[in-house]
Amino acid sequence: MPHSKPIVTVTRKLPDIVETRMRELFNTHLNIEDVAMSREALEQAVADSHVLVPTVTDRIDADLIAKAGDDLKLIANFGAGVDNIDVEAAHAKGITVTNTPNVLTEDTADLTMALILAVPRRVTEGAQIITEDNQWQGWAPTWMMGHRIHGKRLGIIGMGRIGQAVAQRAKAFGLSIHYHNRNPANPAIEEELEATYWDSLDQMLARMDIVSVNCPHTPATYHLLNARRLKLMKPEAYIVNTARGEIIDEVALSKAIDDGEIAGAGLDVFENEPAVNPKLLGRPNVVLLPHMGSATIESRTEMGEKVVINIRSFVDGNAPPDRVLPTDD
Repeated sequence: MPHSKPIVTVTRKLPDIVETRMRELFNTHLNIEDVAMSREALEQAVADSHVLVPTVTDRIDADLIAKAGDDLKLIANFGAGVDNIDVEAAHAKGITVTNTPNVLTEDTADLTMALILAVPRRVTEGAQIITEDNQWQGWAPTWMMGHRIHGKRLGIIGMGRIGQAVAQRAKAFGLSIHYHNRNPANPAIEEELEATYWDSLDQMLARMDIVSVNCPHTPATYHLLNARRLKLMKPEAYIVNTARGEIIDEVALSKAIDDGEIAGAGLDVFENEPAVNPKLLGRPNVVLLPHMGSATIESRTEMGEKVVINIRSFVDGNAPPDRVLPTDD
C-alpha cells in the first residue's frame, strides 16, 4: 500500500467532519448520494481501492472478497459489529479488518433503556393520541394504563460493554438485574450491579419481566430466541432488541405476541433490514425504531475518527488499534 494518499472508498455518507478529514489525508472516494452501493459498485470498489470503508448495511462476503484486487489491504468497517464482513475470508486473502468499538456503548444503552420504558408504559401509543388529527378527550382513571418497571426483573442476554451499560441504567430505575453470558462477569461488576448470573438461558427467560438482547450476532446466536424459547417467557413479559435482528426469529415473535405468550416488544433492529416483517407492523404493543441505537452526532463522529486512526496506523506500517481477527464462533 502506498504510504501517501491511498485510494479509500467509503460506501455511505459519513458526518461532514469525518469526510473532510478523510479527503485531507487520503485519496477518498465518497458516496455523495448516500444510496447503498449495488453489488456491482462494491465489486468495482474492492477491485480499485487500497482501503474499503463499509457500513453494517454492506455485505462483504467471501465472494466479494475473492474479487478484490491485489491492492486492497484494509477493510476499515464503520461500525462495531463485523457480522457484515467475512473476516475469515479477508484474513485468508491477506486483508486486514478493523472496526470501531467502544464509542457507541452509551448511546445504544440509552436507546435500550428508552425501549425498556416505552413498551410497558405505552409511551408511543400515548404520543399518537395527541396529534393534529386527534382530539384528546382528557385524563381518565383507567385509560392508557401500562405497567410499572420499578421492582421488575430485567434479563440481559450478553453482558459485554453494552449489556453492562444497560444494567447500570436499569439498576438506577429500580430493576433487578439478571444476565446470561458465555461466562460470568467479573465478580466486582456483579457486585456493583447486584447482578444474578444464569448459565441457563432457558431458566432465566422463564423468570424475567423484561428481556434485553445485547449479544453479538454470530452463527451461535442466530435465532437464539426461537419459538421454543419465546414460549418459555411469561405472558406479561416484554422483549427489547437493540443488538442484531437475526438473533430473534421474527415470525416466531409475531406469533408469540398474537397468541398472548408475551406482552410486547421494542425493536431497533430487524432480521432482514431494511425490510421489516409486516406481521410486526401496526401493533400497539410493539415499538419499532429504524436502527438508531448509535444515531447521535457524537457517536457517529467518534466512529469516523476511529476509522481514520485505523487507516492512518495501517498506512504508516503500524498495527491498527482496532484490528479484528477470525473467531471460532
